[in-house]
Amino acid sequence: MQLEVIGVGGAGCRIADAILAAEPADHRFVGDAFAFDTDTDGLAALEAIPESNRHRYGETIRNGLNGNLQRGFEVGDASVDELSRHLDDGRPSIADAFLVVLGLGGATGGGTAPELVATLRAVYDKPVYVLATVPAERELEPPEDPLVEGVVPESEAGTEDADEPEDTDDHTRPLAEENAARTLERLDGLASAVLCFDNEAWLRTGERLAEGRDRLNRDLATRVAAFFSAGAASESDGEVAETVIDASDVARVLDGGEDTLVATLGYGEQEVESDDGGSRFGLGLFSTESNVDTASAVSAVETTISKALNGKLTLECDRENADATMVIVGGPPAWLNRTAISDGRRTVQSRTGSRELLGGDAPRPNGDRVFATILFAGVEPVERLEAIRETAR
Repeated sequence: MQLEVIGVGGAGCRIADAILAAEPADHRFVGDAFAFDTDTDGLAALEAIPESNRHRYGETIRNGLNGNLQRGFEVGDASVDELSRHLDDGRPSIADAFLVVLGLGGATGGGTAPELVATLRAVYDKPVYVLATVPAERELEPPEDPLVEGVVPESEAGTEDADEPEDTDDHTRPLAEENAARTLERLDGLASAVLCFDNEAWLRTGERLAEGRDRLNRDLATRVAAFFSAGAASESDGEVAETVIDASDVARVLDGGEDTLVATLGYGEQEVESDDGGSRFGLGLFSTESNVDTASAVSAVETTISKALNGKLTLECDRENADATMVIVGGPPAWLNRTAISDGRRTVQSRTGSRELLGGDAPRPNGDRVFATILFAGVEPVERLEAIRETAR
């Protein structure tokens, strides 16, 4: 599967950059990665996305939008053709799908993403998935002095003379939840699915977003890369999966038709010895050639699936609400015990009751860990999102 990854706004660009950095060298799934922002400094700070694929837009905005989402919608609507032309520098026509990345609390990503998603769907007639961070609750309370920590009064937000970027993550953003609710409303019916990551749940006690941001971005990028790289062809080692995941499988789980699905990811991993006894396949087909103890392989698969199913999700939800689920298990081939994988899928099915459960494996001959990732799609109602939507009513 090949994705065009498009970061919009400060948070979206940083996460897109982290995804490109986390992409497995031998299983590349990113066709091209782009970064679009109104903040020049934010674009310059990126590391993995090529400079040629970074673009500043919104010429009337000197340095961010300071949370003014309505102004963000206006800038996004005015700039979508400009951004589309820059995407033509990549290979959008051969992509299997698009992944638009943004922070829901900001005005740049939230203002631009809906129009960009609508344009991509109309022009390319391919799935457009949105990867979105949910703002942390600790960002919302304004400081006693509105001039402290870079907060701009709402009456002044979005002016051409704004001096502070709206998405620096180092100050409070009292409009973040309202912006998130309005952006989700605009994306509904446009995006195939919105895969969410709840910043509040992933921050440590007492940790500010600016302090934990890079760690959270890496955690999210690891999960996204594990999921989308499962269907990527190997560029060197020639291993073949027992059950191959392709773009149509992902679409079956993530495309809700006229409805935009909300999705979340679970993930688990365990370090193992990489000795596969010379087998490229390892899925129980050549067990006599492997030095891996069967009981150890079964235990590793069971453990990682259990972590992915019962551990922290990118957006916490009731697993039983999932309408569709995908289970992917990867790692050194000799450790991918087929019986354990099948048993794990049945466990996930019994826990979720999903109408559709798909599974696949991702052999990594040079890897040193077994991992499992579970996608839960159509998980609403979600308490966290319902609370955010209530703020906009």
